[in-house]
Amino acid sequence: MSTTYAQQLVSTLERQGVERIYGVVGDSLNPIVDAVKRSSIEWVHVRNEEAGAFAAGAESQMTGRLAVCAGSCGPGNLHLLQGLYDSHRNGARVVALASHIPSDAIGSNYFQETHPEALFAECSGYCEMVNSPGQGARVLHSALQSTMSGNGVSVLVIPGDIASESAVEAPQLQSVVSDARPRVHPSREQVEALAEAINDAEKVTIFGGAGCADAREEVLALAEKIKAPLGHAYGGKEFLHYDNPFDVGMSGLLGYGACSEAFAEADLLILLGTDFPYSEFLPRETLTAQVDVKGANIGRRTAVSLPVEGDVGATISTLLPLLQEKTDRSFLDAMLVKQEKNLSHVVEAYTSKHPQRTPIHPEYFTEILDGLADDDAVFTADTGMCNVWHARYVTPTGRRKLLASFRHGTMANALPQAIGAQFSDPQRQVISMCGDGGLGMLLGELLTVKLHDLPLKMMVYNNSSLGMVKLEMLVEGLPDFGTDHEGVNYAAIAEAIGIKAFRVEKPEEIEDVLRAALRYPGPVLVDVITDPNALSIPPEISLEQVAGFSKAATATVLEGGVGKMIDLARANLRNLPRLSGFKGL
Repeated sequence: MSTTYAQQLVSTLERQGVERIYGVVGDSLNPIVDAVKRSSIEWVHVRNEEAGAFAAGAESQMTGRLAVCAGSCGPGNLHLLQGLYDSHRNGARVVALASHIPSDAIGSNYFQETHPEALFAECSGYCEMVNSPGQGARVLHSALQSTMSGNGVSVLVIPGDIASESAVEAPQLQSVVSDARPRVHPSREQVEALAEAINDAEKVTIFGGAGCADAREEVLALAEKIKAPLGHAYGGKEFLHYDNPFDVGMSGLLGYGACSEAFAEADLLILLGTDFPYSEFLPRETLTAQVDVKGANIGRRTAVSLPVEGDVGATISTLLPLLQEKTDRSFLDAMLVKQEKNLSHVVEAYTSKHPQRTPIHPEYFTEILDGLADDDAVFTADTGMCNVWHARYVTPTGRRKLLASFRHGTMANALPQAIGAQFSDPQRQVISMCGDGGLGMLLGELLTVKLHDLPLKMMVYNNSSLGMVKLEMLVEGLPDFGTDHEGVNYAAIAEAIGIKAFRVEKPEEIEDVLRAALRYPGPVLVDVITDPNALSIPPEISLEQVAGFSKAATATVLEGGVGKMIDLARANLRNLPRLSGFKGL
């Protein structure tokens, strides 16, 4: 019996070290699923292909290796889209197998017909349809090489009938797929211009992102030599926040600390390996430099006068010998004092004063969770308010891993990303910080956790509200609408599935429940009832944003909702920021 294209495909994935494929079986996918059955690769049955794509992306981010997901023709592979957008934007090495209708029916408005090569083009770096086994062998190699070279997701669109045809040998499949990331050195002229600007500046601030992942020591060495406060974007927290004597926190809506002030008072701002998208949080008048290995990122968020295209590590290694060491620490020290004051009077105020308040303050719960979790735990977080608690209260250690939908910003990512992370390392503690809205979207993945008996620790922040959307409405001056929903007992749902579950309604129960949950050997869900009015407030609020809250309060009062606004005011009074130039509070 000859080898089919499906078998050739699966054996090639085996040689690349693929251990599992996440997906949902379906008729057009059957030849590939049958080939998987005959291989060493595990088929992970998810309940929604979207979750499979999230899980594959998380596995790749955990390991740096290739991960695979799959969906059947039409509706099956369309479900992959959301998770593939996230994986592609997070830079994961993922191949998606999108099976297709029979090849001779393409273009005839056949049952379940779509045009996947067009639909997946925007969420992939490589997307091609297999038209024959011979051509399919060649594009298979191209798909593998593209994603392993850092071009994001690759998609193979495979008609089911072609998957069953006899394979054709191709020399390309004998190639060794390169997975090395080259070190990109900047031009000498760009580095010299940056060095001159640094030497001339009295006050320099550094702001780093995920591009600093492999250059932590170089970034700290730069901060030390020029006595610069060092802030970070959400994506840079894992790498730059811990053991950082120059730390001034994080900027943006999730931010905290002195980062905003360090931006405002600097003579020179250096952006390192960050494509921070929120231009409104970046200073407009400050001389700005940007270092990025992707030149296309430079200058698209703010005016950049000093562009440097290259790796962060390689750039700093070239830069350091050209710098005059600064001896004046007054700017750095002032920002460190500001950072301590903000943490003491703003961030810590969330947790230290509310051990007896109900509903439970999510910040208080997260602080306890952070203290009890393993030093090498993996934390995933749903987009929304869970991102805030993830960003502000989970402490990096150099061994912990933080996963979120950093660039796509989709709901419902935390649980499926945790599934992929747990599969990649079954012995490691994996904690998903799920919003009740996000968990409700992909609730069926609790069945996936149970089916595969994954020892996940699922924390549900159950406030019966879409908290981040509520905040967005208030800032826009709108009374919140459609953000609250009827309470759901997620612990009862988990127990019905056969998952160990706890429901926490009182602050004094938190520590004992978390200790029990974290040491439980199998999957466990903790359903914690949190305050729906515990809304994040940015470290700096504009007068326009204050006006938005005022308009929202007025509109809510007129609708008879004064009680809600009083509750909201009391919940956020502890985090009242200092408003520059505003004397009305």
